Amino acid sequence: MEAARPPSTAGRFVVVGGGIAGVTCAEQLAIQFPSEDILLITARPVIKAVTNFKQVSKVLEEFDVEEQPKTMLENRFPNVKVIQSEVKQLKSKEHCILTGDGSQHVYEKLCLCAGAKPKLICEGNPYVLGIRDTDSAQEFQKQLTKAKRIMIIGNGGIALELVYEIEGCEVIWAIKDKAIGNTFFDAGAAEFLTSKLIAEKPEARMAHKRTRYTTEGRKKEAQTKSGAGNLGSALGPDWHEGLNLKGTKEFSHKVHIETMCEVKKIYLQEEFGISKKKSLPFPRDHCNQSVTTDKEAWPVYVELTNEKTYGCDFIVSATGVIPNTEPFLCGNNFDLGEDGGLKVDAHMHTSVSDVYAAGDICTASWPPSPFWQQMRLWTQARQMGWYAAKCMAAASLGESIDLDFSFELFAHVTKFFNYKVVLLGKYNAQGLGSDHELMLRCTKGQEYVKVVMQNGQMMGAVLIGETDLEETFENLILNQTDLSSYGEDLLDPNIDLEDYFD
Repeated sequence: MEAARPPSTAGRFVVVGGGIAGVTCAEQLAIQFPSEDILLITARPVIKAVTNFKQVSKVLEEFDVEEQPKTMLENRFPNVKVIQSEVKQLKSKEHCILTGDGSQHVYEKLCLCAGAKPKLICEGNPYVLGIRDTDSAQEFQKQLTKAKRIMIIGNGGIALELVYEIEGCEVIWAIKDKAIGNTFFDAGAAEFLTSKLIAEKPEARMAHKRTRYTTEGRKKEAQTKSGAGNLGSALGPDWHEGLNLKGTKEFSHKVHIETMCEVKKIYLQEEFGISKKKSLPFPRDHCNQSVTTDKEAWPVYVELTNEKTYGCDFIVSATGVIPNTEPFLCGNNFDLGEDGGLKVDAHMHTSVSDVYAAGDICTASWPPSPFWQQMRLWTQARQMGWYAAKCMAAASLGESIDLDFSFELFAHVTKFFNYKVVLLGKYNAQGLGSDHELMLRCTKGQEYVKVVMQNGQMMGAVLIGETDLEETFENLILNQTDLSSYGEDLLDPNIDLEDYFD
């Protein structure tokens, strides 16, 4: 006898995605409409919740990211119903979502927060690992315990954190740029951080407090209910905390950086033997390297575009993400951004009626503030999820809403190489052309301060270390204060800027 189809459900508001954007959106809708059922559809048994939220300044915010069983969200918000299933299809004309368990979920307003997936350099190769969610991070840790050498491809946040955290394993880091951390830093900041990378790591590390993973009941649930192919939501800040990132060898850092190159070809051991190519040993700095061929047999080899080839135990692909739009495109007329995201207007609405989007899946397509740009970071996922819920509520109630203040100024606080890092506005002079100047202050091993100036006004800043300048600089950018009379004194450490501009 044929099994009965699961019944269809209806919710005034439906949210897809259990990451920071989706959970924040569902929570906000639950608060605004306490008598309505809010449906949250997610492929995984765990969700990402924002905890210990702290507004550091007008725009800068800090929070913890906690991975929790879905029941914890339902207990906090009794009107949120979490449906654990992957999305098979969106029928936007019928206002209906089909899920993998055969159910149909009818909505009035829908918000897509399905995140993004890793842009792997090579699909289907067992020696190429992408790190995106907690499961892939734990798989990486498992592989690392048996590794003598790995190769990291990419220059974003995950690559930066990995390179610093890994111990007891040779790391060859291939980047397509001239300097590390090109997404976040200029060459000066990169040089400041590289000195920390080369130095031995001290035993005492600054306490990370932002990410906790609560996994009670998770293993069993995950085994039985979650398909292996289902992508988890993005890692939050300090994702590596609690993972023992140690290889087989007894040393701290051993990192070699290959700049201005990309992957040309990947060979498995047998293929490499047939190719008759030679691989290089791990470069030893400051010594005459007479050995030019690596005698060790490695499971996988990487040929770079600079004609160098290295063997390693496995490869980490950390080359960015692709918006996870695939389940929603068929039969729906979405406008897509150049980066493949769902285009959204200033009210987080897509080109499809009653469908909103937030977080990594979307591409902001409104005319931006002069000091803001979209970057696929957890802070923007939270802001977009919160604001999307406000927009859905306003539209549902026939009210108007202004663009949220968080989109006035790009502001992000994080940690790289154990330094506090604050990025404000056009911190890398994005889109300013040559008509700008930079002012720098650097104390080696302690702090790096860079401000981007245009016509005597501050447009952006990078602050590395405990500078305590973030709130003052945020105000100077937002107010567009004329600073031309201060000249170089603006960054004089003997001058208290807060007294100047209080």
